[in-house]
Amino acid sequence: MDPDAGLPAQLARDLDASFPRLVAAHEDRLYTIALRLLGERRDAEEVAQDALVRAYRAMAGYPASRIAELRLGSWLASITVNLARNKRRRHVDRHPPLALEPIIAAGFDPPTDDRRGPETTAGRRETKRELADALLTLPPAVRAAVVLRHVDGLSVLETAAALGRPEGTIKAQVHRGLALLRTRLEARAVAGERHENRTSTPRRRAAAALEALP
Repeated sequence: MDPDAGLPAQLARDLDASFPRLVAAHEDRLYTIALRLLGERRDAEEVAQDALVRAYRAMAGYPASRIAELRLGSWLASITVNLARNKRRRHVDRHPPLALEPIIAAGFDPPTDDRRGPETTAGRRETKRELADALLTLPPAVRAAVVLRHVDGLSVLETAAALGRPEGTIKAQVHRGLALLRTRLEARAVAGERHENRTSTPRRRAAAALEALP
């Protein structure tokens, strides 16, 4: 069921009464987008809260007809990405994100495995860490496209609208991002095998990590 069904029309009729529904439907999602772009829990919380405040202020100045036509998913994602970009420019470029646990906790789960036990659990944890670490190394524009398309689940059209880029550019950036992730994950798998003398191939380990993307 679409959580936004009828919501733009409700917001157009009575913004104050309907805005709590928007917050309930999107606050966790905006936090997750920001967290996966920035890798820092506190920064992500600030960005998500600021995005909702800015969304309210923007709609307060819109005519009802414009509010009723909003595509809330891509519009809110656009606000969040822009705020995350500004915060990254002020802070993260000077101090690259190194805290991986918050972004891992946000949902980079590898494929489920029916096997159980310490070895399987450790492998899943390592796969999540590898994917989260690799994602944070992508160029910002490419990372944003991959996050919105394959993590947040927006369509190519919605991702293009959120980022203000042509659809062809989004497709190219997502393709480039996934290729970079695969290359970096394979390189890490090679290094890990040399260190641990494992028998799994680098390509197989990289593919398993990429399958963690929703």
